[in-house]
Amino acid sequence: MCRGLATLPVTCLERAKDLKTRLGILLHKPELGHRIGTSSKLQLGSRWRDSSQEVLEWRESFDQLLKSKSGVTAFHTFLKTEFSEENLDFWLACEDFKKTRSKTKLASKANRIFEEFVQSEAPREVNIDHETREITRKNLSGATSACFNVAQAKTRTLMEKDSYPRFLKSASYQDMTKQA
Repeated sequence: MCRGLATLPVTCLERAKDLKTRLGILLHKPELGHRIGTSSKLQLGSRWRDSSQEVLEWRESFDQLLKSKSGVTAFHTFLKTEFSEENLDFWLACEDFKKTRSKTKLASKANRIFEEFVQSEAPREVNIDHETREITRKNLSGATSACFNVAQAKTRTLMEKDSYPRFLKSASYQDMTKQA
């Protein structure tokens, strides 16, 4: 840590981190109409009104959040603050994997996803039980678009029951709803 930051009180550092998170969410929302370097103000137009309605819909269900590109971005940014973004990254990788049509690509993608997210001690290991991990490992031998379904469903349930309610209560989401 640099000397200047070390002298600041912890509360200032926490507040700065919170602001960074909130700004990160806004910077990843292209529909706000803000382009870096063009203006210091957010340009609000009809797209913002559409987006604000979308923000309010996120609290209706976890599915509504996942259907929205900006919702996924905001949720991902929130998960980063909790150091649990690997759950959403895994879910998104599985969704992309299901769209793969080539058998060759299917097998290589399946192995990459398994090594990155599912196997024990994976770099971005998701929180699934041993039985689910074993089922998924066995499914790799005949990789189909459904080989991650059980693990993906467990991860989705974990996010829906655990992270999603915290996201809805988070200061960043509350700020977005106030603006909407």
